[in-house]
Amino acid sequence: MRDESHAYDADTIVVLEGLEAVRKRPGMYIGSVGERGLHHLVLEAAERALNDNLYGIAGRVEITLTADGAVRVADDGTGLPVGHAGHDDGPPLETRLTELRCGTPPDGRRRLYGGWFGLGPAVVNALSSRLTAEVRRDGARWVLEYERGVPTRVPTRTGPADDSGTVIVFRPDPEIFETLEFSFDALAERFREAAFLNRELDITLADDRDPAAPRALRFRFPGGPADHLAEQGAPLHPDVIGFERECSGMAGTVEVALRWCDCHDERIASYANSLPTPGGGTHELGFRDGLAAALTACARERQPAGSSAPEFTPPRWGRA
Repeated sequence: MRDESHAYDADTIVVLEGLEAVRKRPGMYIGSVGERGLHHLVLEAAERALNDNLYGIAGRVEITLTADGAVRVADDGTGLPVGHAGHDDGPPLETRLTELRCGTPPDGRRRLYGGWFGLGPAVVNALSSRLTAEVRRDGARWVLEYERGVPTRVPTRTGPADDSGTVIVFRPDPEIFETLEFSFDALAERFREAAFLNRELDITLADDRDPAAPRALRFRFPGGPADHLAEQGAPLHPDVIGFERECSGMAGTVEVALRWCDCHDERIASYANSLPTPGGGTHELGFRDGLAAALTACARERQPAGSSAPEFTPPRWGRA
């Protein structure tokens, strides 16, 4: 006989909205509440600034792990609009910090999804015990403050400003996360990838948590993947082979860089839309087949006349 005490009907459904839903089910928005989710939060916080850097609105982006356990993301752009200041040139910062997926770039622009899901600063605000935003524009400095996604006061003009930009400082909520310890090396690898895949970016990652041994790395690769590859391994040949082509079939661009090094195994890294694809894919298979075909054609062209060298068929990697 059915137990009436466990009946499930419309009255059982609880609808969560806005930032309340993020705090209730953080794993749905950032993947986990462990180290991976903690780093995801940094990428979400930096996403908007990285896109402004990509579009030329900001000249640089600086991410700092501060001594008190917070993360500071700063840019030297025009400064985000503040609704209380009367700015009307885009979604106000108050909205960006409280509504998910706010502030989509204009159509046709390439976009970086730093946190993979493109949720923006609202998810960072929801999962931070405290978040402070500072905007400098039009000669004024504005400050916004939140605790666990809730504003603690109205945006306040705190004085003059002789430059422009936006700074967001957040402290991950210990009630949400299993760890509050960021890995500098893991974040450095992600920002390094973003920089060599998007040559317009200029990113600095600093670690001030140990006053006795602060460190900082700047990621900027004007030559794209070729510049990055030039730093890797001990080369057997000094040149990096690199090229970039528009591909009408996918309405996008394909970029390739390769180099002969002294390692005894193959090392390949592939990406799609600036995100790593460790499982490979057709783009990686196509590269392998194309490389084999090009080397075979070159070898045949240089084969001495009259040589009886056997015909060679390029391998079809990953295929039966």
